[in-house]
Amino acid sequence: MPHENPSAFFAGTGVGIPDTVLTNADLERRLDTTDEWIRTMTGIRERRIAEPDQAASDLAAAAAEEAMLRAGVVRDDVDMIIVATGTADFIGTATACVVQERLGMTGIPAFDVTASCTGFIYATAVGSQFIATGFCRTIVVIGTEVFTRLMNWEDRATSVLAGDGAGAVVLQPAPAGQGILSICLGADGSGLKHLYIPGGGFRTPVTAANIASRPNTLTMDGQEIFQFAMKMMPRVTEEAIQKAGVQKEEVALVIPHQANIRIIEAAARRLDIPLERFMINIDRYGNTSAASIPIALHEGVETGRIRPGDVIVLTGFGAGLTWGAMVVRWPDHPRGR
Repeated sequence: MPHENPSAFFAGTGVGIPDTVLTNADLERRLDTTDEWIRTMTGIRERRIAEPDQAASDLAAAAAEEAMLRAGVVRDDVDMIIVATGTADFIGTATACVVQERLGMTGIPAFDVTASCTGFIYATAVGSQFIATGFCRTIVVIGTEVFTRLMNWEDRATSVLAGDGAGAVVLQPAPAGQGILSICLGADGSGLKHLYIPGGGFRTPVTAANIASRPNTLTMDGQEIFQFAMKMMPRVTEEAIQKAGVQKEEVALVIPHQANIRIIEAAARRLDIPLERFMINIDRYGNTSAASIPIALHEGVETGRIRPGDVIVLTGFGAGLTWGAMVVRWPDHPRGR
């Protein structure tokens, strides 16, 4: 039965994590880099790598199944699937449709959202609107990436950053005053070329003539992105906190996009929120793009860092350029209403 403009809450979380671990020591053997340099510049010690036969949909399906199990929902309960990814299984076909078939949920709406590393926040924002209108009661939202497939493994500036993985949540209507309290989103297409994949799309296809230059791998202006992130992530976080009508002192945990430890540390300083109140797992997973926030969210729940009644903030930035933040009050009752 439709609800009158309800908020949405995370009824369950889950992850799909590849088994293979790639350490900094492994990268030392293939790149002109060192463990110390990687840890100092990024905070990363290791990352997970998908197997050659694993795609984003495989990791997504595993994450969705765990989230549904923890939410106590079955396949017939789910009204919609939304996938955030930049590493889709197929060109022109939503990875959400692949996940839907894997999970045996044929018939319900399924679609992708592409907003790079901010994708999970965008996808959750979209899903929350379907909850608010009463169109859906139970939605699975997934951030999933095989991000390492986009790397030029001869470029130490980018290849050391990436990891693979998936995180998922089940969205359902929340009790009054709980669940998602505010959402702030933004984009600036003028910054596109600071972080993008120049070839492989239909504007610049990969051809026999240009394939040697690896146009279908990630290109990044690291200094531009660093400055953008240090400015925009604190700004959108503060905006979301103010919009939610809460004080920074009430925020129990900030879950940022796991791009670089120095960006997270800078954001903590600018927000005047102690670093101890930030969820950080970049050391073990690297940058998993759209999957990084839901993976960290799941770990926050599993480790007890998120408790009933807590105010938490999800915040991130990414290619596009995009940014977004979301303030959530964790329900007092684990199953909402």
